[in-house]
Amino acid sequence: FYILAYGGCAYVIGYFFAPAAWRVGKERGLLTGADFYETCYNSRALGVAVAVLHFVMVVPYVALQLSGLQILLRIAGYGAYNATAAVSIAFIVLALFVFSAGLRGTAWASVVKDVFVLGAVVFAGVAIPLRFFGSPAAMFDRIVQAHPHMLTLPIGGAFHGTIWYISTVLLSAIGFYMGPHTWNATYAARSDGTLRRNAMLLPLYQVFMIFMIFAGFAAALIHPGLKGTAVDQSFLRVVAQYYPSWILGLIAGAGALAALVPASALLLAAAGVITKNVAGDLFGIATSDASRTLLTRVLVLIVALLALGLWLAAQRTVVELLLLYYNGITQFAPGAFAAFLWKRVGAAAVAAGIATGLVVAIPLAAANVNPWGVNPGFVALLANVTILVVITLCRRDAVPYN
Repeated sequence: FYILAYGGCAYVIGYFFAPAAWRVGKERGLLTGADFYETCYNSRALGVAVAVLHFVMVVPYVALQLSGLQILLRIAGYGAYNATAAVSIAFIVLALFVFSAGLRGTAWASVVKDVFVLGAVVFAGVAIPLRFFGSPAAMFDRIVQAHPHMLTLPIGGAFHGTIWYISTVLLSAIGFYMGPHTWNATYAARSDGTLRRNAMLLPLYQVFMIFMIFAGFAAALIHPGLKGTAVDQSFLRVVAQYYPSWILGLIAGAGALAALVPASALLLAAAGVITKNVAGDLFGIATSDASRTLLTRVLVLIVALLALGLWLAAQRTVVELLLLYYNGITQFAPGAFAAFLWKRVGAAAVAAGIATGLVVAIPLAAANVNPWGVNPGFVALLANVTILVVITLCRRDAVPYN
């Protein structure tokens, strides 16, 4: 359920943060998130470190998209592909899409994707409950009888309880604007006013998530007892079993675009930050358009291969992969916010905070441990902020940009 809440909370933060970041980028000619840290903290080393970590941090998010694509291929292919073959095909499709579409093609595909996805979502949330249960209300009556635990959260610090829910929503909202692709999107905006309008209007998109929740509940009743990664397949299994193949094809096509578009933005942003901040700014190579394009394409393949390796090595649900991404990427938030809120913060404090957060978050997330019922990434974020504050109070480094 947390996905219904964190988007709206994130846009509240973005209403204030994104326009401020855009103004800094416009004034200083910034292109990447790493540029922001380098400029605001007058530290190329910090900028390079952020660039490398951004490159690594997107891997779980790309793995999530690969996971979604392989599910679509397996279900839409009516079992013709096994998981390994499907994810390998998904990797090839993703790489070809990025190479052929580029950033402008991705933008156009995003428009088409939104139309198809909204149609598929409304169908899923309305048609399936009506067909199998008569109405959404009747479906919820069945859920109350068969799976009442699906409608409540365990109290306090229990596994995936209320404390976990709140900390996960906060973690995801705080980290929403920290990914390399969101920095790129922020800088590419026409004006700071555009970003504020987007922050006001985009929460309406969350309303459509309700239809997906309806579809998920219906699938849980129709195909009960699914465990692990099979849970991700429940909705498509219902469509494949009870609806004509052309409907399955349309929904699978919408789902494929929903995976390809964000994945391509992630891959291009991750590759671009290394090309610009490491190869270009640090080593002075890849200075021509042709060499930058070649290096970016090579780096796109590397990120996609790392994501493929992560999926093959640790097959997790799409929700687990998304949380793994936020556990890492949110650790950049204290440094980004401090650039506007506390002039005394220096590069050393930001770097130490990020390092502490990642050292705490990664092992806890890998072991699926929630200390005191709190999301491990949020525990790491608190440790991050603590270190940043302590070091700042002990030193007097000042940010050169106010």
